[in-house]
Amino acid sequence: MDSLLFSRDEFSGPSPGEVAGQTASEDALEPLNPVGKPRLRVPHRKQVEMRWASLDEMLEPGHPARAVWAAVAALDLNRWLGEIKAVEGQCGRDATDPRLLAALWIYATLNAIASARELDRLCEKHLACQWLCGGVTVNYHLLADFRSQGGEKWDGLLTQIVAGLTAEGLVTMQRVAQDGMRVRASAGSASFRRRKRLEQFYEEARQQVETLKRLAEEDPEELSQRQRAAQQRAAEEREKRLKAAIRNCEQLQEQREKTAKKSGRRPSEARASTTDPEARVMKFPDGGSRPGYNVQFSTDTPSGIIVGVEVTNAGTDAEQLPPMLEQIEERYEVTPKEALVDGGFASLEAIEQATEQGCTVYAPLKDEQKQLAQGRDPYARKAGDTAAVAAWRARMGTAVAKTIYKWRAQTAEWVNALCRNRGCRQMPVRGSTKCRTVAVLYAITHNLIQALRLRAKAEAGTS
Repeated sequence: MDSLLFSRDEFSGPSPGEVAGQTASEDALEPLNPVGKPRLRVPHRKQVEMRWASLDEMLEPGHPARAVWAAVAALDLNRWLGEIKAVEGQCGRDATDPRLLAALWIYATLNAIASARELDRLCEKHLACQWLCGGVTVNYHLLADFRSQGGEKWDGLLTQIVAGLTAEGLVTMQRVAQDGMRVRASAGSASFRRRKRLEQFYEEARQQVETLKRLAEEDPEELSQRQRAAQQRAAEEREKRLKAAIRNCEQLQEQREKTAKKSGRRPSEARASTTDPEARVMKFPDGGSRPGYNVQFSTDTPSGIIVGVEVTNAGTDAEQLPPMLEQIEERYEVTPKEALVDGGFASLEAIEQATEQGCTVYAPLKDEQKQLAQGRDPYARKAGDTAAVAAWRARMGTAVAKTIYKWRAQTAEWVNALCRNRGCRQMPVRGSTKCRTVAVLYAITHNLIQALRLRAKAEAGTS
């Protein structure tokens, strides 16, 4: 952020007794001038001073927090405002401005902060967060609920931002680049259990819920009402997670059995996490396998604006292109003319479906260099190819297609790298729905910053 931190090993300051204006070491100064002891200006850090300055005066004019607030203030947040019950002429406590909460989360995301507790602490100590709050108090519970419970509203905000940029002519939606990014789930590897063990845990959790209910009826004064409610809530949440884990374990087992029938191999027994049932163990770019989610971003190549977001627990990208095209069509009532994806997306079924949706796919051919080295033509039609797949093979053999495909890396991978730099390495929440909200928040943050650059560039071009 805007402060420098020093550890005890890196910085050794004066002892508490030396903080005063006159120190012991100062008294021991040997006079360099025979006339007398040198006169020095020394720090006086205990002197009380009164500073007359507002938060607005203390924050520098070009600070990023100002840009974030200006961008959020220009957005339509009526979906949040419409849920507020405290209105003029009615009883109730004043609600916190949703613009403030949205601005805090966008500024936190911009600075790689995903923890609601950490953001709460910064609102008390950090000048930029204090400036955004403007004297309004917030707590981590309010911040966490605003982020995790506003899934559809955050999604609508992303659509609103992109639609506005499209109306300004800054986003064309003619060509998009899509890529997947593996993000660590908030679940430990040891939390994965097989179905038999999950059923045992579920029965224990169910019995615990019944026991707590019975104890509350038999001796209501043993614990406070708040303690009983907390214990009951924790037990019910665990029971709910375990039930979901059993359900997900069954679904995963069915998928493995279908795959095993095609390959002729014996399926391994499926496992699910007791803490985040929807998370899946998947392979990460470093070669290791960990619980994670597959975050998908679709980016408009000329502008660098993220136009589509999805989070799945699929370990591969083979089936992710058609659903993203459908999402873009649903959001903006337009289907991109071209889609740039890497080889992981280039399944024959995905290419066929994308072509039916009116989108031309640019993706590398499998073993292209190997086939050329063997003297075979990788761009020729293969047995069983549909017209769409044959056209894709022939297209990728042209110089024009290879030039167009170069836009993928500098768009999709650039967006993923920025999200990594902003802390998108491990999900701070659990469940695919909440994880998707976090991914949408990264997209909104990216788009607001990129929109400032696009508008500044457009103004410079017209002036």
